[in-house]
Amino acid sequence: MSVAVRFAPSPTGFLHIGGARTALFNWLFARHHGGIFRLRIEDTDRTRSTPDAVAAIIDGLEWLGLSWDEDIVYQSARAARHAETAEQLLAAGRAYYCYCTPAELEAMRQKARAEKRSVRYDGTWRDRDPTEAPPGVPPVIRLKAPQQGSTTIRDHVQGDVTVSNTELDDLIILRADGSPTYNLSVVVDDHDMAITHVIRGDDHLNNALRQTQIYQALDWPIPEFAHVPLIHGPDGTKMSKRHGAVGIDAYRDLGYLPEALRNYLLRLGWSHGDDEIISTEQAIKWFNLDAVGRAPARFDFAKLDNLNGHYIRISGDSRLSDLVSQRLEKMLRHPLPELHRTRLLRAMPELKLRPKTLAQLAVNALFLIKPRPIGADQKAAKLLTPDARELLSALLRQLDRTTWQAAALEARVREFTAEQGVELASVAQPLRAALTGSVASPSIFEVMELLGRDETLGRIADAVTPESSA
Repeated sequence: MSVAVRFAPSPTGFLHIGGARTALFNWLFARHHGGIFRLRIEDTDRTRSTPDAVAAIIDGLEWLGLSWDEDIVYQSARAARHAETAEQLLAAGRAYYCYCTPAELEAMRQKARAEKRSVRYDGTWRDRDPTEAPPGVPPVIRLKAPQQGSTTIRDHVQGDVTVSNTELDDLIILRADGSPTYNLSVVVDDHDMAITHVIRGDDHLNNALRQTQIYQALDWPIPEFAHVPLIHGPDGTKMSKRHGAVGIDAYRDLGYLPEALRNYLLRLGWSHGDDEIISTEQAIKWFNLDAVGRAPARFDFAKLDNLNGHYIRISGDSRLSDLVSQRLEKMLRHPLPELHRTRLLRAMPELKLRPKTLAQLAVNALFLIKPRPIGADQKAAKLLTPDARELLSALLRQLDRTTWQAAALEARVREFTAEQGVELASVAQPLRAALTGSVASPSIFEVMELLGRDETLGRIADAVTPESSA
């Protein structure tokens, strides 16, 4: 069977982390089966759908690397087709006009609550003659749902889900103003787009039951369903802003790589043995719906950080240098000169070993491009004692005659410490403070080579003169 799936977000805001996982699962399923992954923007809520939200969704999917096939379908452009289908059901006797006024519907709801029954439409106009319609009341069209038996969906994640038809009322499929309702639009679009598998969050499980009845009324084939549990925060409640970033754009801004986020989202509710680090190529090969769990997954930022750190370490130096340069330019609000870009690229093999995010990597790289005097943070400043400054001043006079390579510089500093009768740390630690402004950096001798002779000597000179390093 040829597989076709879709990701169908409503453009009312950013691309949510849960939506991104849904898109990923659909994308992987399609790629695994050599099928089609389609994108449909469900923009029928004109009061909440915005062009900016559409752009944010498209941008988020592109950043994640989830490319869709064929043109984007905008649901609002298909309203006439949806309404035509409602009229088709009406003509076939599988739907009917309902003339209940808002006041009548409210009275119906109050009566159900008073009798402690579920609130549902009671079928007032199901079998009445439209000629009895009150004047001036525009009708809606309701589906004539089955009243006996039950409706079942066979779900790849949830298993068989059955509900008595007495619990499902005659839902509205076309509003009084002629606009289609969500459940009708989804069924018509999925049918016309030849969707074979509907993979989405389990908050749509009730919709699946109603949509199944619409499929049956239209004598259309019903797609296979897979309703994936929602993502919860670390405290076990539904993921929300109080847990931190929830939009894909925020994760990009925080410095996560798209391949790391894909890997992490894959493991939120899907597993392949004990494998944690799974490349996109391997994920396409392994992905199937049977391995999706029924329990909600909990978002763990520490695990994401560790995974992101792994992908930073294995990323190409040139790519990371470009990404860090962009961040630094945004921080400093000016373009980086070529000299600084070159330093970043040369330093990247060492710089990328420890950070968990690109944001951390950029901060750690700042020392390479700081203008003199670079200053020192609180911990580094404590290392620049009068004794340390005296040692650095003496070292400064000897370094100028040293070959400017890391190995030669290390050898010279070690000779110097031996001559002075002090431990290497007594010189290396204040030297690091002088050259980077912090107590942590790549190998200090690598740093000296990266900065170059003039910049290194200048920074040491600034540090031994308290006025210039203040």
